[in-house]
Amino acid sequence: MLDVIVDSIPLWDGPVEEWTVLAEKAARAAIAQTPHGEILTHPATFELSVKLADDAEVQALNAAYRNKDKPTNVLSFPMLQPDFMEATAMADDGEILVGDIVLAQETCAREAAEKGVSVTDHAVHLMVHGVLHLLGYDHVEDEAEAEAMEAMETAALASLGIADPYADH
Repeated sequence: MLDVIVDSIPLWDGPVEEWTVLAEKAARAAIAQTPHGEILTHPATFELSVKLADDAEVQALNAAYRNKDKPTNVLSFPMLQPDFMEATAMADDGEILVGDIVLAQETCAREAAEKGVSVTDHAVHLMVHGVLHLLGYDHVEDEAEAEAMEAMETAALASLGIADPYADH
């Protein structure tokens, strides 16, 4: 089972309940594209959080954890180990923490405008991207994995009715 918790600052348009629905859809779509799809039906609860923050908060986190003193669109903080499905049997309370995703509103809005897409669609894309990072995918170190990650993102977004964000590249 998947449990998605969303925390949002007022800068993000719409009630947190709407963002929670979108975040859960994004997470489910991303997970379904991976070999870890059993998370969605597993009896244990897999929990992830999404923080809809501002650029200042993301910049502070980026500086503290990545030594990059600038905002970025999304940060992911995974808590799972590569063998996490085996670890579910050892979860004492039946909950497995997948990790945290943090999105920066101003950067997300600026990028959405540059791409000519809605902030909502771009935020959903970043959530999908962040979930894949939580599951161990990395587009920085390995070109083949970057291509696989991009294909999973594109398929997940298509399942949500969102156009391929990489189509112009």
